[in-house]
Amino acid sequence: MNLSTTYLGMKLKNPIVVSASPLSRSMESMRRLEDAGASAIVMHSLFEEQVTNEAESLDFYKLYGTESYAEALTYFPDTRDYHFAPEEYLELVAKAANKLEIPVIASINGVTPGGWISYAKKMEEAGAAALELNVYYIPTSGTMSGVDVENRYVEMLKQVNGAVKIPVAVKLSPFFSSIPNVAQRLVSEGADGLVLFNRFYQPDIDLDELDVKPGVELSDSYANRLPMRWIGILFGKLKASLAATSGIHTAEDVLKLTMAGADVTMMCSALLMHGPEHIAKVLKNVELWMNEHEYESIEQMKGSLSHKSIAEPSAYERANYMKALNRYKLLV
Repeated sequence: MNLSTTYLGMKLKNPIVVSASPLSRSMESMRRLEDAGASAIVMHSLFEEQVTNEAESLDFYKLYGTESYAEALTYFPDTRDYHFAPEEYLELVAKAANKLEIPVIASINGVTPGGWISYAKKMEEAGAAALELNVYYIPTSGTMSGVDVENRYVEMLKQVNGAVKIPVAVKLSPFFSSIPNVAQRLVSEGADGLVLFNRFYQPDIDLDELDVKPGVELSDSYANRLPMRWIGILFGKLKASLAATSGIHTAEDVLKLTMAGADVTMMCSALLMHGPEHIAKVLKNVELWMNEHEYESIEQMKGSLSHKSIAEPSAYERANYMKALNRYKLLV
């Protein structure tokens, strides 16, 4: 069974890629992921704040006037909360690129143009096969328009693209008013791939402490419905790779997203819950399903149930909303 696929110009042995997560913080963990069958690993992100925090005076300016405005800087982690300094991150990228046989994709996360983007070049020099640009940005100002937000993504991509020669994928938010337009703009500006979608970890309110606190909820398979829809709509309309992330847990998830048009499916929560060896189980079940349904390769099924390929493309559009509600029956 031929499970190979192509992502960002790289020939991968199968469509399961490990997404950016704590799983890439040690060589031991990354070796387990490779041994279990992962076709590539996206490193955990190097954050803009980590690079900026290298300046000795940042702590003073970070705390000065902390509570004087709504976007209180106390929501940024303390410098000691970061597990890796920038140089340590680069050393780990270099070691992984040298020791592993599968591609290592570095990840850089930021929201403002600046000198920290020079670390994209350092990641390339460390041996990263590609780069994932994660623009995790939440606009809170009423004066910032949707176009302003989109322009920020485009400007970040331009700066990173200008710094490196390796392929660059942009990890997108699902909250744009026109995802196809933003996707096309980014591809036109040089994005080699799009990762759909970034998960926005929502804060919670602690009623005992009367405080707003961060939290992480691992995904389940239902979460892949959102990337499934948009990958299905975008497949065949962009000259770029498409990666699905969020809610990839089972062989069925991998197969569905592949049929929607994903070149790769990125796995994180399932591995945090079940361990790296879960990849081998999923790949085995993918092969069993393909054999049972007489598929010979991943490429054969890719995009076969996308917006442009199915008999009723309205299933991806407004008609799906109406049908879903009309078919729903009361349970009591």
